Parts: sequence; C-alpha cells; structure tokens
Amino acid sequence: MSGLLRNLLTFLMALLAPRAESPLSTTVSHFRVMPWDVGVRVLKSDRYLLLAEAAQVDYMVKSGLWRRQLREGLSFVNAAQMIRFLHPIGLLQRVRVETTILFADRRFAYFSHALFVGEVRHGEVLVKMKFKRGAITVPLMNLVEHDFGEKPVHLALWDQALDTL
Repeated sequence: MSGLLRNLLTFLMALLAPRAESPLSTTVSHFRVMPWDVGVRVLKSDRYLLLAEAAQVDYMVKSGLWRRQLREGLSFVNAAQMIRFLHPIGLLQRVRVETTILFADRRFAYFSHALFVGEVRHGEVLVKMKFKRGAITVPLMNLVEHDFGEKPVHLALWDQALDTL
C-alpha cells in the first residue's frame, strides 16, 4: 500500500512542478525513507524498486509523456530491472533520484534511476521497459523523435545475460 500512496503523492507533486521537461532530459525527484521502507535500519532491497517506480511516475508527468500515454491508450511494462547497491540508505534519509533514458530501440527503452543521498551515489536501478498499446509495442523513438544511436555496451551485456535465462 505504501508504494501506491507514494506513487499517488509523486504524481500530484509532479503535476504542480513549475515546468514540463524534455523527455530526453534528466528529471530529479526526492523521497524520504520512511519506517515502512526499512528492515531494521536501512532501506530494504525491494524498496529501491518502489523508489524507482515512483521516480518513473515523476518522469512521465514532468516530461509530458503521461498525457500522450493517456491520449493514445499506452501503458508501460517493465521487462527487466537490475539494482546496483553501493551504500546503504538509512531511515529518514532524503533520497534524490535522477532519472534518465540511457537508450531506446524499436522494442525497449532503458532507464537509469540513480539514487543519491547528498552528493554520494548510493545505488542505481536500471529498468528495461516498453510502451504498449494493447498487444502492440510502441517504440519510445516514436514518442520522443530521437535517434539514440548504438546501444551502450553494459546494456548489450545485460541483454545477453537476460537471454541466457
């Protein structure tokens, strides 16, 4: 339930943001680690994914993609997620999440949600996702009209690892 509430509050706060950002820019959102987010004293691993999900909601609203999503009947579906833990995040700490598109091709978009406490990077959640209209995949390139060039090596290696499963 806390994830749903956080997403709803994030959506409302993003609506009040002073300006819409380009879908290609980095969006920044802030969250506070609450008692229901921790095990004993640090952020639980599954809560990194909830923060990334809320940051994705923030990105969709601030970039204006949520309006196109509603207008065109699109949904986004996560195909894979990977977390990199660098430092523990403690109870009541303020977390800054920087969201950016790393790459997109005909099927998938790859997002990075970097988590910071102060100026120190504490983790990163990579999300491989796609936009869907019913059963049809809609390339992100159609929504943002940008050529992302070659897939970064670390994303290609991640895809190879996923293909072996």
